[in-house]
Amino acid sequence: MAGRAPKRRVIQQGAGARAGRLGPRTVPPAPRRDGARGFSLPGDGGPVTPAGRAQKFAIIAARFNERITKRLVDAAASVLASHGIPARDVEVCWIPGSFELPQAAAHLAATGRYAAIVCVGVVIRGQTPHFEHVAREAASGIQHVALTSGVPATFGVVTALSEEQAWDRAGGEVGNRGEEAAEAALEMAEFVARVAKRGKTP
Repeated sequence: MAGRAPKRRVIQQGAGARAGRLGPRTVPPAPRRDGARGFSLPGDGGPVTPAGRAQKFAIIAARFNERITKRLVDAAASVLASHGIPARDVEVCWIPGSFELPQAAAHLAATGRYAAIVCVGVVIRGQTPHFEHVAREAASGIQHVALTSGVPATFGVVTALSEEQAWDRAGGEVGNRGEEAAEAALEMAEFVARVAKRGKTP
């Protein structure tokens, strides 16, 4: 597949990107912007300033299958930018592979500087069970970081049976996992901020 020009959908960049439009399937909308006042969640009362206004967002990217992963990173960064998160508040960290994503996320979460952490990578099945081990440990590890730290850590790892399938999930016919993970990070950052605000209310 290496010499073939992959089929892939062009991700809209910048403020014009449509949140929630992730290819052929529909997902719940991300928190909607309400001017400079912040985000508000559907069905909840009034906008609040999300943690992301005062803290950074992190994108951790696995370098293995870097050409495809780069598309996940670009899409995630574009989503954050389209929701008003300035580039200076988005830190992109490259690490060796998807297996290392949970460890990197744990170190970043421990700093307390991040409203949410977006984890992206690409794992493609080979001829051994290695694929299953890496994909499973990456997913469970990222979830463990979110549960134990309280910092949202979202899963934007493509797990595919072939390179073609991977491209399709990195801006092709099946959407972009980086875009989806960034949308989830925004929504969870807002959720955490709103819960914290309610907890401080007498």
